[in-house]
Amino acid sequence: MELAIKNYKMWLNKIKEHEILEDLVSIKGDFQEIEDRFGSDIKFGTAGLRGVMQSGSNRMNIYTVRKATQGLANYLNSKNKNFETKELIIVISYDSRINSKLFARESASVMAANNIKVYLTSELAPTPFLSYCIRKLGAQAGIMITASHNTAEYNGYKCYGGDGAQIDEIISNEIYGYISRVDIFNDINRIEYERGIESGRIKFIGESLTDAYLNEILSQRILKTTSENLNITYTPLNGAGNKYVRKALKLSGFEQVSVVKAQEEPDGNFTTCPYPNPEKIEAFYEAIKVAKLNESDIILATDPDSDRLGVCVKQEDDYRLLSGNEIGALLTDYILKHKSDKKLLPKCGIICKTIVSTTMVDKISESYGCEVKNVLIGFKNIAREIMELEKNGREEDYVFGFEESNGYLCGSYVRDKDAVSAAILVCEMAAYYKSALGLNLAQVLEKMYSKYGYFGEKTLSYEFRGPSSNSKIQKIMEFFREAKVLSIGNNKVGNTLDYLNFDGNSKSNIIELRLENDAKLIIRPSGTEPKIKFYVLVKANSKAEKDRLIQEFCEFVESCMRNLI
Repeated sequence: MELAIKNYKMWLNKIKEHEILEDLVSIKGDFQEIEDRFGSDIKFGTAGLRGVMQSGSNRMNIYTVRKATQGLANYLNSKNKNFETKELIIVISYDSRINSKLFARESASVMAANNIKVYLTSELAPTPFLSYCIRKLGAQAGIMITASHNTAEYNGYKCYGGDGAQIDEIISNEIYGYISRVDIFNDINRIEYERGIESGRIKFIGESLTDAYLNEILSQRILKTTSENLNITYTPLNGAGNKYVRKALKLSGFEQVSVVKAQEEPDGNFTTCPYPNPEKIEAFYEAIKVAKLNESDIILATDPDSDRLGVCVKQEDDYRLLSGNEIGALLTDYILKHKSDKKLLPKCGIICKTIVSTTMVDKISESYGCEVKNVLIGFKNIAREIMELEKNGREEDYVFGFEESNGYLCGSYVRDKDAVSAAILVCEMAAYYKSALGLNLAQVLEKMYSKYGYFGEKTLSYEFRGPSSNSKIQKIMEFFREAKVLSIGNNKVGNTLDYLNFDGNSKSNIIELRLENDAKLIIRPSGTEPKIKFYVLVKANSKAEKDRLIQEFCEFVESCMRNLI
């Protein structure tokens, strides 16, 4: 507490900006809040920074953003001799969140003052576009200002390497070492943003790269056919996908597209969608109203930084939300089927997915003679597999990758999930099944379940608030490490895997219980929020059996959590 109060008083003396100073004054005497905001620095992890936008060293604000950027600049300059280049380059972009543009400009101003050339998007842009630009511009790093699908009070700072992928834990820890040595008020090198532009140290990314990125997306299409009968409703959820997804749909020949007006323009308050997460049906409420008026076949939703895609399909008089696993299985089957039919499937084709994603994909891939690479959670691990293939001259063997949290990538033109590309593939797939077979995607799924088995998945998430959140999460993880769970419901546990005991890149704070009949329960803390997540994966012979198994697993988890918290 003593350190927190000391830091708080220092901020009160140093801060000049009225809004931040007003926020500081508002918590005077609230020692619990002061401890939470000033007792530590905001954590810099593999996803960079993410936190609530408030004053304090443990919050997102211009001072913590400047400090992180100065640390990253120091890291890049120290490694310059390894980059084999005379000029260091960084790409910076941002989404629609409150302060995203401000944080991007502050990051650019710090980088420019540290002799690093900045390429900045002229307006908000999707995260995958940043990944694309890093590689095309020969940059050594990238910064994306976004908090993905978090609620409006959050913002974040994602770091990317020169390969276009999010940085891994080893590099993240090294960068954090540089950040931790930066004095937030005395060690920041910064020039005024306008001066950076005038000097040429900050440049805007031109339309030619946007066009090249969209052309890469169009080249990933499988059949390159459209259906005039496919009626689409799209919502960017007030985020960065609006211009990109709409232009890609138009270039692909999809003309019947209705955009949700209330969620069309950037709005960091997310007024009509407080939780802009396309994994959740709540994110589709406004879009469903529009879709019903227009009798749309399908609804698309992209999250604020447009790297995740959610999909609803018309089912009788309403709309059914497809899970990320269902979309991943549908796309895997569609891509493999038509690439195989057209003799375009690589002889040693690779499908990549995370360990918490549906095992139905293993069965689908096996039927087409493709290998499945199961990687740790986080799309950067799929990117790592692509880079390993590239290193061995096998980049063309990568066919498709996805994670259960609605992230997909067909092709290797970027090294992160891409909702713009996924939107086009889903529409093409829906158009094909409607015109060729008279089926919607929900009906196609039922046929797949009949063929491959009834695979089911469920994610349970528990969020904690306050200074004790980390200790609570640690206690839960310790319980599952130490407890010998013998069964869940009527299902015996075969063995328990602790990923902390693995070597190399497989090491992670994850526990996996493997049960009979290919069922799994996977437990892990979130990498970006104070949450712990439980992933249930089952396989059954019928929908009723699948639902029963999932219910047994959920009851087990909820019983454990009641006893632990």
